[in-house]
Amino acid sequence: MGEDGPVTEPRTAPRLIATDLDGTLLCAGGTVSDRTAAALAAAEAAGIQVVFVTGRPPRWMQQVSPHIGGHGVAICSNGGAIVDVRRGELVEYFPMAAGTTLTVVEALRAKLPGTAFAFEHADGWAREPEYEVLMWGDDMVCAVGAAEELLGDGGPVRGLFKLLAKHPDLDPDTFLAEARTAAGHLAEITRSSPIPLLEISAPGVTKASTLARWCAEQGIDRSEVVAFGDMPNDLEMLAWAGTAYAVANAHPAVLAAVPLHTVSNEQDGVAAVLEELLPRSARQHPAAPGSAR
Repeated sequence: MGEDGPVTEPRTAPRLIATDLDGTLLCAGGTVSDRTAAALAAAEAAGIQVVFVTGRPPRWMQQVSPHIGGHGVAICSNGGAIVDVRRGELVEYFPMAAGTTLTVVEALRAKLPGTAFAFEHADGWAREPEYEVLMWGDDMVCAVGAAEELLGDGGPVRGLFKLLAKHPDLDPDTFLAEARTAAGHLAEITRSSPIPLLEISAPGVTKASTLARWCAEQGIDRSEVVAFGDMPNDLEMLAWAGTAYAVANAHPAVLAAVPLHTVSNEQDGVAAVLEELLPRSARQHPAAPGSAR
């Protein structure tokens, strides 16, 4: 890895940039640097779609709305939801069955005592009383109760597209490995947080699956996709994309799995790659009518 940029460029000029947010595109505090904002705008102006593919729930997306591009759409909750960020609306979501979710909850409680749960769903979010509120936006009004009450007949959780599981003190990677042993046959289980917090989706629902669906609708081949990520929840997307980069601060498993590396998020690693790609891409893919300017 060079000190100022990526190892190399993709062999195929990109038509879509798919980037994770926290730890990848965003700086500390969840901000978009001026350099990164300029690189994203230049990509859109060159006719290249920029799609944010994040573990964040829809309610955490307004912070990056000014940088979303002409289409206004982001893939949230590790592929569980497609969101029109500007309108604040769910475009589509991929739900977990309530019965399966309760089976996952029971399996994790039995194997990993002390685990508490929260639920991202079509109408907002809900949590168990033991699920400690730590993140911005989590103090908004939500339903609180045991999983059985929240998911049961007449409960407030409908259209669940992401289950969160938090443990008070386990090592995050150990928590992930143990949870996959207990319930990995029932759901997709991954992590993106530095704390012991798991993110669980319906079987087959990942960042990669929803990004592939989006690209197919746009007539974009995977070879024309350049993806960026930093954590285990990015691995499927990085493996699917024609070209993939891990930022220097990525989880060791991501750095090991992804051959191409760029500098860290704090050094504008995504922008460093885009600045190398755009001159060639702008010549090969002139701006499409209606592209963001």
